[in-house]
Amino acid sequence: MGTVEAINNIIRLVGGADNINKVWHCMTRLRFDVVDESKIDQPEIKKLPGILGAQIQSDQFQIIIGPQVNRWYEQLSSALGSSAAHNAAGEQKKERKSPISLFMDTVSGVFGPIVPAIAGAGMIKGLLAGLIALKVISAKSDTVIVIDLIASGVFYFLPFFLAISAARMFKTNEYLAAAVAACFMYPSLIEAAKALAGHTPDAVEAFYFLNAIPVSVFNYASSVIPVIFSVLALSYIHRWVDSIMPDVLKTVFTPTLTLFLAALVALVVIGPLGIYLGKGLAWFIEGLFGVSASFAGLVVGAIRPVAILTGMHHAMTPIALQNFTDRGYDMLMPMMFMANMAIAGSTFAIWRQSKSRADRSVVLSGAISALLGITEPALFGVLTRYKKAFIAATIASSVASAFIAFFGVRLYGYILSSIFSLPAYIGPFLVFALMGVALALVLSFTLTTLLVREKA
Repeated sequence: MGTVEAINNIIRLVGGADNINKVWHCMTRLRFDVVDESKIDQPEIKKLPGILGAQIQSDQFQIIIGPQVNRWYEQLSSALGSSAAHNAAGEQKKERKSPISLFMDTVSGVFGPIVPAIAGAGMIKGLLAGLIALKVISAKSDTVIVIDLIASGVFYFLPFFLAISAARMFKTNEYLAAAVAACFMYPSLIEAAKALAGHTPDAVEAFYFLNAIPVSVFNYASSVIPVIFSVLALSYIHRWVDSIMPDVLKTVFTPTLTLFLAALVALVVIGPLGIYLGKGLAWFIEGLFGVSASFAGLVVGAIRPVAILTGMHHAMTPIALQNFTDRGYDMLMPMMFMANMAIAGSTFAIWRQSKSRADRSVVLSGAISALLGITEPALFGVLTRYKKAFIAATIASSVASAFIAFFGVRLYGYILSSIFSLPAYIGPFLVFALMGVALALVLSFTLTTLLVREKA
């Protein structure tokens, strides 16, 4: 049986094209949002050649293909056609998902295709941090500069990757989405944000469009939420503009008006809103330390995984840097360290349960990357697919962070929250830092093993 025949059988066994709301894929799986899960014939699908497994997970029907998933997805999309790939009528029949499920599915769908780039860059970045921490290479050497630009480019220009992937998820034009992301990353905005942060005399807080509409100055490099929601807005704006534009003018004026309106909405409303959400998180964290360090650890540890998932974790970094300046030490970064170890522990537990060799390779890469301080591959590539594993990581992060905060574990210099960061804790707090790492890893691994019964 060829791939084409297998694809046709998949469509039939999933319940037909009319039962499919949406199809997308991650690194190894085809993911279906269906109208009626009872119409899916899982046993027969698992018997098809080339299928490594199938399951219903997190309100999605997933078919495990392996490294060839992109080729299968292209043929599946071609067989379904655009109308079936996004069946609006079917969506009206389907029971509405909870906001959390919808959010997790969206994040998983957007980040799944770009996990290879994030995983590769994350592994390089983590290894580089380890080599620097162990003083194998000098942090100021040209070699570090070259390796860092290879590793950091993906994260700095993450808005472009997200824009393309989100455009596919929301069924809108990928190049218009990239154009909106380019507005966030344009040098005049980035440089103005740097000038504002550096308190230069000619710095401005906003540019005023038509002398009336403020475009707030922020640095959107590595941002997540502003880009995803801007592309979502673009998808609606594009459809609306296309519906009102006369056919003779569509080719030129539909993209023109769409880009103009979507970019303005992104720069004026969505982008600043995402930044202010992050600043609100920073203000909240500072208040927690005013109550109790242990209580702050409990709360910060609980919100850290969610903050990374939404891209608002960058709001914590300025607080840590200010602590180094004002106090000479910081207690927030050790909590970030515990969160990373908890995420790594949960991901290792999923890896232990995985059956597919291709899946095990992807999950193991994410787990090691988290251990080295880069958690995006584990979060977006693995834990968004397993809500109970994500909950386990959050609990372990909270408990371990409260534990080290109780003993006053602190850092005296900024360093990536990696397992190779342990030398930075050498001194009176090393033993408690080691105990915190062990607690985060063991507790998250154990809880995930107990909570996640389904085999990956």
